[in-house]
Amino acid sequence: MNRLEIVGLILITIPVALFLYAYLVYPALLWLLTRRPSWSPPASDPAEWPPITIVLPVYNEERVIRHTIEALLAVDYPPDRRQILVLSDASTDGTHDIVRQYAPQGVELIALPERRGKTAAENESAQHATGEVIINTDATTRIQPGSVKPLVSVFQDLSVGVASGRDVSAPAGAVESNVAESGYVGYEMWVRDLETRFGSIVGASGCFMAIRRNLFDQLFPEALSRDFASPLLARRAGFRAISVPQAAALVPRARTLKVEYRRKTRTMARGIETLWFLRELLSPFRHGRFAWMLWSHKAARWLGFLTAPLALAGLVLLAGSSVAALVLLVLTLGGLGVGGAAFLWPADRKIPGLVASAGYLVGSAAAAIMAWAKALRGERNPIWEPTRR
Repeated sequence: MNRLEIVGLILITIPVALFLYAYLVYPALLWLLTRRPSWSPPASDPAEWPPITIVLPVYNEERVIRHTIEALLAVDYPPDRRQILVLSDASTDGTHDIVRQYAPQGVELIALPERRGKTAAENESAQHATGEVIINTDATTRIQPGSVKPLVSVFQDLSVGVASGRDVSAPAGAVESNVAESGYVGYEMWVRDLETRFGSIVGASGCFMAIRRNLFDQLFPEALSRDFASPLLARRAGFRAISVPQAAALVPRARTLKVEYRRKTRTMARGIETLWFLRELLSPFRHGRFAWMLWSHKAARWLGFLTAPLALAGLVLLAGSSVAALVLLVLTLGGLGVGGAAFLWPADRKIPGLVASAGYLVGSAAAAIMAWAKALRGERNPIWEPTRR
């Protein structure tokens, strides 16, 4: 084997090893290590339900806000121990007028005078929240009526600082190209369940999560992601973060791959920046198993996407001397072509499953690479555009 072939093999091995470890080996290790779980939920409900505050950041959501508020009012929780805060990031449509109609039912509107982003709105809510437990959700999520009590109940365990609900991927419409998202969401919820059994999750759902008031009150940089940071902040303060399977919330998928690509680019870029901001949690000497989980679940995945183009370069280097490498190169280029075609698929036509899956993979990789480019350039954009589902 000549030097060029060795270089090609190394280039291929780096991203492949990272992906195999992050997506296969790490969950397998968790599964083996959790035959005897280190944490289990409280066996019964609390004698008295604690006061909670449901925080709902919105921007120009007049299309869905009425349905969202009515769903929150219908959750199974004592009304006299539930506060609902709608945080408008300077909405310019009819959102404010609709929210004000629910003031007699205790729904409060906090309208920011200028757009500053979701995290800024959440920071602002700390001045108005009265609950001992803060629940974060968003305008398109449909929290199931019986999901709030299971989420709050786990805080009877004084070691729990953050509780994440279970995302259930729901169709956005009769015709959509983003159907592969459902499989990934199911996989991610499975990994969080394993992490919970091992002691703590390293990332919470931005659609439905709860956090102790003293952790939520911490001001957080506006350009970063509070939902990803919450388990990290909890760990730093000596708490654990857990996933609650009984606390289900329907999360409509982005209808098209283009919309999903923009969402993933934004969330991954903020995630990378947030991890760098809290990089002390990556130290295995100070944070032991939590640091290992953070490296495995987050850093290894993102580094895999960062180095993915190396694999393509390695195949190109080997294609001239290896039939196997040439075949893999052709298959890879073909997959990229099929994935690209998925982005051009007509919005009113049903997309074949294979094309949709290829499009999802290609879009996820492209979004991750773009997210890395934004993060490495120091390009921070706290002003979020909610995903219109």
